[in-house]
Amino acid sequence: MMEPYVKHHIQENIATIEFFHPEQNSLPGAVLAELAQTITEVGQRDDVKVIILQSGGDRTFCAGASFKELIAINDAATGKVFFSGFANVINAMRKCPKFIIGRIQGKTVGGGVGIAAATDYCMATQFAAIKLSELNVGIGPFVVSPAIERKMGVSATSQIAIDANTFYEATWAREKGLFAQVFPSLEELDAAVWAFAQHLCTYNPEAMLEMKKVFWRGTDDWDTLLAERAAISGRLVLSDFTKQKLEKFKN
Repeated sequence: MMEPYVKHHIQENIATIEFFHPEQNSLPGAVLAELAQTITEVGQRDDVKVIILQSGGDRTFCAGASFKELIAINDAATGKVFFSGFANVINAMRKCPKFIIGRIQGKTVGGGVGIAAATDYCMATQFAAIKLSELNVGIGPFVVSPAIERKMGVSATSQIAIDANTFYEATWAREKGLFAQVFPSLEELDAAVWAFAQHLCTYNPEAMLEMKKVFWRGTDDWDTLLAERAAISGRLVLSDFTKQKLEKFKN
């Protein structure tokens, strides 16, 4: 079994950041922390004009947070730290001075939908169905919903948050604004992502930076907001309801 990783490489002023975990790209705290740090550091490099964010494997983009770590939470402070993992990644993406292109090759759940929503331009395959499953275990997508709502609006966000059992097709996500383009195959997605990144490299970096500031206007309070949301989830995960739900997944 492959080990989890976060890695990046730079080619033609394009930085590709890739994360991976063998359990369907479900991300434990250590991987999320490394991902947030990598986005921050790569975003500051003068030789990088645009960033592609992707995951390893060809089936699941991201299955959300690590269920093993979720089940092990026994106090509110640990819970807040756990749920802050995706908050820190989203905030790193928000503050990154370079455009981030999302490359979503397959299904994405929970926090993974938040990462997709926090990209500046997101492209996917037809297999990239999305789901917010948090309500199934007695919590909610509190941390990631601001990013998702910013892209898809309150109506679509509340729909998938309440309908926590359903995968919504990639075409639906495109219609609601999460995905800019959807492609029939991974090969076509990769070709389109690379061509688009190359095209962005021909633009004025200062103009792109100022555009990103404009697009993310009104999110300056997210460091505080997402931390508060993480505390809500950290409290709810200790509830009797949620503990009973999680007990079913221990075996």
